[in-house]
Amino acid sequence: MTDKTALTPKTHAAPPAKFSHGVRKGNILQVAGQVGFLPAAEGKPPTPAGPTLREQTLQTLANVEAVLEEGGASWEDAMMIRVYLTDVDHFAEMNAIYNEYFEGRVEIPAARTTVYVGLPAGLLIEIDALAVLS
Repeated sequence: MTDKTALTPKTHAAPPAKFSHGVRKGNILQVAGQVGFLPAAEGKPPTPAGPTLREQTLQTLANVEAVLEEGGASWEDAMMIRVYLTDVDHFAEMNAIYNEYFEGRVEIPAARTTVYVGLPAGLLIEIDALAVLS
């Protein structure tokens, strides 16, 4: 028997394919890539928080945090955060938003990687995280 648990916060719609928003096994929690969709509303398709990088980044971070919390973790438990941007020109702006978001939120920031990818039309950013709970 496994102690692997799928995590889906109430704010999240079911994933569009066969994967979990997050998975916890023992003290390891992996958050799947999250995008800037607003909290799920019954009968409505997923809706981006807005067209701007700021709106989508803040909502994406909130969505990652919701999965962490669903698994009993917090940003303090995050060891690695991966950021996926659709436009290399967004790097500096995303860093400013990211730094502002985490200011005073964590004592020791997680490691981070940023790469450039293609995402569905209208989406500018995706973020995943790996956490280790004590």
